[in-house]
Amino acid sequence: MDDTAAFARLIGALRPWLGHLVIVGGWAHRLHRLHPLAGTPTYAPLRTRDVDLALSLRAPVDGDIRSALESAHFKPEYSGDSRPPVTQYALSDDDAGFYAEFLVPLQGSETKRDGSRDVTISKAGVNAQKLRHLDILLVAPWSVQIGPGKEIPFDEPVDVLVPNPVSFIIQKVLIHAKRKPGKKAQDVLYIHDTLELFGAALDELRSLWTDHVRPTLANKTAKRAEQAAPAMFEQVTDTIREAARIPPDRRLVPGVLRAACDYGIDSLLFHS
Repeated sequence: MDDTAAFARLIGALRPWLGHLVIVGGWAHRLHRLHPLAGTPTYAPLRTRDVDLALSLRAPVDGDIRSALESAHFKPEYSGDSRPPVTQYALSDDDAGFYAEFLVPLQGSETKRDGSRDVTISKAGVNAQKLRHLDILLVAPWSVQIGPGKEIPFDEPVDVLVPNPVSFIIQKVLIHAKRKPGKKAQDVLYIHDTLELFGAALDELRSLWTDHVRPTLANKTAKRAEQAAPAMFEQVTDTIREAARIPPDRRLVPGVLRAACDYGIDSLLFHS
């Protein structure tokens, strides 16, 4: 099945809850292209088969999301020994492995009083993973529209929520140190492509940072982001070299990628 058709099926199943779900991860980056402030890139977006859906622990989510997913042929697949288990909701007739996962912010320790890991929770019938710094992606989300004439073949216009680009970038900066090497390179490319996509709207993004995103962060966390983001692009690293090799449809030069990110981060966080 074409991944856009699979995504449309998922959105159809989740339609009653779209006001509380923010599409994060690779699909958010792909959907950013539908926003009015986005430029028009000449290359294909990075593609991923999994759709990450974030929601707040405080969101008033009622009903049975799991039943809606199962009616659309998304079946739960469990892994790990957490209780509830880590769960992927896989499209049963999709041989390429299209699936959805639900995520919520991790608040406090990852360990319960009994010593077990506190990394999952059940909400509205689905199991969600708890992740550090996910709350940033829920700050001032943007709405983009899918439907007729768009890349996503939905039968009528539907608005979905994605993280604003600033939250998208800053969250990747804050989790960078703990990511696996391959994921680090992928995140660097996401940062580069996001800055390029919204390069003509850096003033708007800077206002998002100063007026909406930064005020929601603990001062220690905000300062860490402001230190870590420039440090990621001070020099060409093996991670930057690997990031430049990822896209199959373009030739990226590591030094140019580094310089573009360095300029974009500086403009985003420090220049008024």
